[in-house]
Amino acid sequence: MSDIIYKTLEEIELIKKSSLLVSESLAEVAKMIKPGITTLSISDLVDTFIQDKGGYPIFKGYQVHDRAFPSAACISVNEEVVHGLPGLRELKDGDIVSVDIGVLMNEFIGDSAYTFAVGEVEKSTLLLMKVTKECLYKGIDAARLNNRIGDISFAIQNHIDQFGFGIVTELVGHGVGRDLHEEPQVPNYGRRGSGKKILQGMVIAIEPMINKGKKEVMIADDEWTYITKDGQPSVHFEHTIAVHKNGPEILSDFKIIEKEEVKNINLNTSYQN
Repeated sequence: MSDIIYKTLEEIELIKKSSLLVSESLAEVAKMIKPGITTLSISDLVDTFIQDKGGYPIFKGYQVHDRAFPSAACISVNEEVVHGLPGLRELKDGDIVSVDIGVLMNEFIGDSAYTFAVGEVEKSTLLLMKVTKECLYKGIDAARLNNRIGDISFAIQNHIDQFGFGIVTELVGHGVGRDLHEEPQVPNYGRRGSGKKILQGMVIAIEPMINKGKKEVMIADDEWTYITKDGQPSVHFEHTIAVHKNGPEILSDFKIIEKEEVKNINLNTSYQN
C-alpha cells in the first residue's frame, strides 16, 4: 500500500483549477438535463467542453484490470450507483442521474460528482438526494487537522443512519493528486478516532453513495456499472477537498451547478405551463 502524498499550497491550487473545471462541466450538464436526452449525449458534451478548456477527461481510457473505460463521464441512472456506461438510454421524467467527472490539467486531477433530478421525482427520492448532499458536507466538516479518516466516515454514517437509508460499503472515497486514486481510502461508514490521521496538505475526494433501500450492490452485465441489488435508487455526491490549518477547503464547487439547475427547472416549468 502506497503512502499518502501531501500537497503543497501550489499543488493544491492546481488541483483546484482542475476541480473547478469539473464543476463547470457539471454546470453545463445542469443546463441540458431533461427527459428525452441520452446519457451518451451528456458524456459527449462533457468530453468536448473539458478539452475545449484545455483539460482532459481522465475517465476516458482509464484502465481497470486491463480494460479501458470508454467515455468522458460516468453516468448512473436510478438504481445504477456509480461507473455507469453512457449509451443510447434516454432519460425519463422521474429519473435521477449521477454524473461523475474527472479532469486532468496541469498534471493534477480534480474529481467531483453530482446527482440530478429529471422532471418530477418522487418525494422519497428527493429526500434521499437532500440527505446524501447533507452528509457529504458533514463529512467535509470533519476533515480537520489531527482528526482521523474515521471521523469523516462516522459523520457521514451518523447522519444517514437517522433516515434508514443504505450506505454502500464496497466503494469509498480516496486521495486525489497526480493520480485519480491515491491514499488514503475514505469510507462512508466507520468509527470515530479510527484510520489515518488527517494532516495539512491532505487532498481527498469525499463521495457518499447512498441507496434508498438496502446497502448491497452488484456489478451489472456491462462489467462496469454498480447497481443496487434491490433495484432501489441510489444517490452520489462528491467533492474534492484540501485540508489546511484553519480547516477544510472545498476545491470543487456545487454553487455554479445549483444555479444552472434552478434555471433549468424554471425554464422547463414555464414551457409546461
